[in-house]
Amino acid sequence: MDANVVWQHGMTLIGQASSPYTIKMDSAKEGGGDDDGFRPTELLAIGTCGCTSMDVLSILRKKKVDFSAFEVKVHAESRTTEHPHVFTSMEFEYIVTGNHIHPEDVERAVQLSEEKYCQCIAMLSKTAAISHKITIHELAN
Repeated sequence: MDANVVWQHGMTLIGQASSPYTIKMDSAKEGGGDDDGFRPTELLAIGTCGCTSMDVLSILRKKKVDFSAFEVKVHAESRTTEHPHVFTSMEFEYIVTGNHIHPEDVERAVQLSEEKYCQCIAMLSKTAAISHKITIHELAN
């Protein structure tokens, strides 16, 4: 994969990778920015949620889990006092909504993502303790 960022003004950057899409990044006003784009570390968190989501969704589909909604949230913390302020913990919450959802199916899908498939978790786990919880919302029949 190739990626680049191009400076626009102040601290605003436009990023692009191999796909044809662009994304705006900026810093807070205190950091010299206009506060009108994602912070790069926010994109790491969002990208990691996306990476693990794609794994889990794929596995749930293969298991024929009857889900109608899916969401992943992450709470990332940096407890370092020195630069760089890397993520030191990341707690993911996998929220699955559907009919007759078996917790063990979701747990297994999450485990496979975290331990085998998710490239982002594999990289970030070098500095951050990774944990998760699963929330299942059963639809009324």
